[in-house]
Amino acid sequence: MGSNSVRGVDRRRLLRWGGVAAAGVAAGGVQVVNASPGRAAPADPDPDAVPPAARPGGAYDRYVAKLAAEGKFSGVVMLSHRGRTVLSRSYGMADKEKGVRNDPGVAFYLSSAGKPFGAVAILQLAQRGEVKLWDTVGTYLTGFAKDVAEKVTIHHLLSGTSGLSNPEVDVQRVFQSREEVRAYNERWARDAELVSAPGTPTDHAGAEVAIPAQIVEAVTGKSYWDYVEEHIFKRCGMSGTAYFTRPQWLTDKHIAHPYMELADGSVVDAVRNLNKGSPSPHQPGKNPGRNFIDAPGDGGFATAPDLVRFAQALGDGTLLDPHYAELFTGPKHPHPPQGGGLRGGRTAPVDASFGAYTLPVHITNGQWVWGRAGGDPGAGASWNIYPDTGWVGVILGNSDGVPLWEIIDQEIQTITG
Repeated sequence: MGSNSVRGVDRRRLLRWGGVAAAGVAAGGVQVVNASPGRAAPADPDPDAVPPAARPGGAYDRYVAKLAAEGKFSGVVMLSHRGRTVLSRSYGMADKEKGVRNDPGVAFYLSSAGKPFGAVAILQLAQRGEVKLWDTVGTYLTGFAKDVAEKVTIHHLLSGTSGLSNPEVDVQRVFQSREEVRAYNERWARDAELVSAPGTPTDHAGAEVAIPAQIVEAVTGKSYWDYVEEHIFKRCGMSGTAYFTRPQWLTDKHIAHPYMELADGSVVDAVRNLNKGSPSPHQPGKNPGRNFIDAPGDGGFATAPDLVRFAQALGDGTLLDPHYAELFTGPKHPHPPQGGGLRGGRTAPVDASFGAYTLPVHITNGQWVWGRAGGDPGAGASWNIYPDTGWVGVILGNSDGVPLWEIIDQEIQTITG
């Protein structure tokens, strides 16, 4: 491989891809898409071509419109090509009680789709020489078990290979302040135990996100939320994106409310019904509104155009130097050819899938796809980067019953097929 090539992607193309969208892990599964493994790669795609299915009125547009007409989608989808919006559609209500409709200016709850912000924050510190990726947890933090402090490195945490357990979360607790959220999560992360050798792929261990966020705080002297808002969101021009608090969620008309389905089939606004919990077997009893603010390293809120801006900033050097941007998305370890997670056991083959830093990357139809997805009761989010052709895809939803993984599959096939 020549010095100007990164995993088969021309370096100049990498620096001008200008986009992001979601192929991700939401609750412990690798996102997978319909493709035929083992076949020869197709011809190098024309980076300037706009697939007919991606255009307004095309197959993807009609597919999402049909879901919305059937009551199966409430939210925003966006496709951007080299910084130009090709398709933008909004459906449903952001706040039914106040009569506010969803639109591209509405911020949606990201759940796990917000976790890569923490990896970017760590890499910013690394490129400034303030942290080393081989440093162990104990280099920066105290209170962890000896084996965790001395054996688990930042690289292990970011790559999902820490070998740590996933301590149980108190999903019933209603938090009342930022300080309470931080204190709880500091204690919770220290309950994580080393259950396999560092370097072993780990199944969605929350401490792998919480601990790097605490390292950001220890090194910078700022809260994780403040650091990311200043050094990532503001730097990218993501003016509608933030770690909003519950009071803001209740009062700001630019934040979509999560509509959660209960066991009896009724649907409630989760943030206005903190006594209600999800019956989902994946997240039993959970209600995202109970968090006063998302735990450091997790979640947050973003608009679709802001996620496109985030993608562009990754590609043009605004957030990370080129080599560190490559390090962020570079494949670290292979995933098995099948995945499940919140896909209800539905699996499909991919050409090749790998773990990168807090996000999966995979080859589909001869193209790289980088991104992350996440889901919580009443919310689903996805962003994907297509570096070979400069596309970004965003899917943001605010209701249960949205077939998020199927929409992601449709998006990926639209761009790469």
